[in-house]
Amino acid sequence: MPRFSVIVPTFEVAGRLARALDSVLNQSFGDFELIPVCDDPDSPAAVLAAAYAARDSRVAPLHSPPSGGLSAARNAGIAAATGAYLLFLDGDDDLVPGALGALDAGIPADADVLYFGHQRVHWWEGEASTPALDKAPEVLGVHVPAWSAAYRRGFLAEQGLTFPEGHFTDAGWGGLVTVAAERSALLRTVCVRHHLRRQGSRLNAPGEHHFELLDQVERVLVRASEQTLPAARSKALFGQLFALVLKTAAHPARVPARRRRAFFRRAGKLYRRHRPAGFRVPAGSLGVQHRLLATGAYSAFRALRGANRVASGVVRRVPRARTLRARALYAAQLRRPLDENLAVYCAYWGRGYACNPAAIHAKARELAPHIRSVFLVEPEAVDALPKDIEHAVIGSRRGWEVLARAKYLVNNANFADGVVKRPGSVHLQTQHGTPLKKMGVDQSAYPVVAAATGSFTKLLSRVDRWDYNLSSNRHSTQMWERAFPGGYEALEYGYPRNDVYCTATAEDVARVRERLGVPEGKTALLYAPTHRDYSTGFESRLDLAAFCEAIGEEFVVLLRAHYFYDEGGGRGSGRIIDVTGHRSSEDVCLAADALITDYSSIMFDYANLDRPIVVYADDWEVYRETRGVYFDLPAEPPGRVAGTPGELAALFTDGSYADPDAAVLRARFRERFCQFDDGRAAERVVRRVLLGEPPEALPPVLPLAERVPAPAASTLVRS
Repeated sequence: MPRFSVIVPTFEVAGRLARALDSVLNQSFGDFELIPVCDDPDSPAAVLAAAYAARDSRVAPLHSPPSGGLSAARNAGIAAATGAYLLFLDGDDDLVPGALGALDAGIPADADVLYFGHQRVHWWEGEASTPALDKAPEVLGVHVPAWSAAYRRGFLAEQGLTFPEGHFTDAGWGGLVTVAAERSALLRTVCVRHHLRRQGSRLNAPGEHHFELLDQVERVLVRASEQTLPAARSKALFGQLFALVLKTAAHPARVPARRRRAFFRRAGKLYRRHRPAGFRVPAGSLGVQHRLLATGAYSAFRALRGANRVASGVVRRVPRARTLRARALYAAQLRRPLDENLAVYCAYWGRGYACNPAAIHAKARELAPHIRSVFLVEPEAVDALPKDIEHAVIGSRRGWEVLARAKYLVNNANFADGVVKRPGSVHLQTQHGTPLKKMGVDQSAYPVVAAATGSFTKLLSRVDRWDYNLSSNRHSTQMWERAFPGGYEALEYGYPRNDVYCTATAEDVARVRERLGVPEGKTALLYAPTHRDYSTGFESRLDLAAFCEAIGEEFVVLLRAHYFYDEGGGRGSGRIIDVTGHRSSEDVCLAADALITDYSSIMFDYANLDRPIVVYADDWEVYRETRGVYFDLPAEPPGRVAGTPGELAALFTDGSYADPDAAVLRARFRERFCQFDDGRAAERVVRRVLLGEPPEALPPVLPLAERVPAPAASTLVRS
């Protein structure tokens, strides 16, 4: 029997779960079992937990349906645990080094529960705070989270203790443990580092669920009434429970306005029924609240709460628009009802009709024709729009009108800071690539990038508007969770812009090549370098004329600079075709028989075509240190890697860029990063977001082996 069982619920923490598991497995004290409890066998967390289990026999993953919530996950862990003592670690927290050794040494013989210290760390790795543990051990339970104590398994079994269902399960659990435990102890050593979520606890959000706090309080008080508790413990427990109740009752937004009186009345009945003999109300304003609750004086309590609200300065502000006139217009439009059949799209800050928003827009016109679709663009992009696309210019009167009224807002970047998230509106963030480089708040540690990003506070206020965030692979799901912490739902549907890679025909590819000017019979190499944050202006980093001369006449190069630039500056022979200005990067990829890139996310999209990819990593170390990356690309590449112009040219002159070894690397890369791109991503998005169809009714993702990528159009023999 192991000394400890560490139970780790994993719901919605895939991005940080590896750190939590590592913090347990790296403990110097090794007599434990680690039980990750996953909500779905195919979820990102379950896949990660299974990989850990394959490497370490102490890891034993379990599955618990997500409908059961946190309490069901913890109870599943309790049922499976074999350790002498149980610990509950949230999936985005970690054990500090040496924690298990300190607990092993600090648990008195036969203690039912050992409370220990913890640190609370701001979500953005801020300065930690360590709450004081200055109460008697036997009355700590209600206010101490379940993850800040070790529980004797035999004690839980003897008392039949499990986590109560519903919200506020920690309060109920802590109260029940306080009632039942005869031998409690306190260890002031900090053993857990608790990472506060940026979006805060769901328990602080407004809603009817706050009545469940009263359910938990009543459950504990009834259990206490059935046992004979020492008077001091009974009064301390009562005080702790009603401190939680009054904090909720006095909050200006937690309980819906129409239900506040009912909450107060029920709380008052519980208070009067279970108040221990000799209980003395606290001093100060909390004592006033106790007296009002005891007498059922809701009107006086409401007046007190209102005064506190005024003092706190709770004010709702409409963000500034570009001009006073536009701001007034927008504010007026916000007072009108939402248009349930209006969707507004935008891509790359208004650069044009492109990327995931364009693909979703096209599919929406097919599957949801009742929804009017308006594309937002900057003035200079209007002329390049397809003629049948309804549009509005960003910053114009009409642009602000549709933004204020639209039920659905779809973007691959972000709408302006002045855009308000209206109740009932649906914001879909589609993203525009798979993250190799650090994104969002993960950029904060890289000064060059952080300076260009601007205010992270403003960035996160934009993230708060998202209802859905689109993902093309599990890697992205986990990295977005870290980079853009928020309360949105991740949609692992694939990227709609990549659908064409599975639906285009040979005739479609031929037409694109002709439109771009690719000579018939030539092998087209797409050269697509990414932006360098430490450089200004476009730099190809490769002498394309010399490269073309070195590799021979059978090749032509399609040059596509990063979307920050209007053109790539291609010069020299007719074998260099500058396609930077072409609207569709998907067209350019279809036209190319192979891709040469450095660290651009285009490689993840292009991999869907199952055509050769070469990584030209001439400055990887500099890029990694200045920009930050999520994985080591040269060690896990999609194909051959070159570090110098000579090495790059040699890959094409000897054909190794497309040999069997390159194909093996590409297959591994595709397995990891092309998980959901199967040609039906746009349909899944439209049905889920615009039509409201449940996830189980959506087209399933095809296995990678069953997908048929668009054929190459040259004479290249693909491996």
